[in-house]
Amino acid sequence: MNYLLLAASYLLGAVPFGLVIGKLAGKDVRKEGSKNIGATNVSRLLGKKLGFVTLICDCLKGYLPMLMAATLLENEPNVNLMVALCGIAAVLGHMFPIYLGFKGGKGVATGLGVFLYLSPLAILISLGVFAGSVALSGFVSVGSLLSSALMVIWLWLLGQSKITMMTAAIVAALIWLKHHENIGRLLKGEEKSWKKK
Repeated sequence: MNYLLLAASYLLGAVPFGLVIGKLAGKDVRKEGSKNIGATNVSRLLGKKLGFVTLICDCLKGYLPMLMAATLLENEPNVNLMVALCGIAAVLGHMFPIYLGFKGGKGVATGLGVFLYLSPLAILISLGVFAGSVALSGFVSVGSLLSSALMVIWLWLLGQSKITMMTAAIVAALIWLKHHENIGRLLKGEEKSWKKK
């Protein structure tokens, strides 16, 4: 059962909703803009409405596997660990989807779904950090990096378990790793700002 849940979590996380939505709208989001399949690029190319739909779909990819594991393994002694692993598997699926030759998105929205399951209150705090940092810096990547990194601190302050904090730390680390190109551009002053057309 545990292996099946992990496999299902990965396969659901690997579904490229941004690409599917883009195809339905007549664009291959891998060939334009940042060439990323995530909500930010979909929003940039196809408008905020489709970007929002992509965000919700990608977010659910992180949330639903954890909910599924918690429900099916409710009475199992290792339920919390398996729930955490299913969330991480979903994020890995989004970042390295088998359907696209393991070339996927940066995991922010799917990570958001994982964080939402771990602690809705911590998400509210991090969303404030995200909005503020994006507004001040002009870079969505800065907001994504800061809000994901600070999740562990919010969870610690809220008294969450070690498994919960470790899950958040792993997801945040994966998000930072997938943003290595953005970090390089930020350091060189070459990152694209949402304030500039």
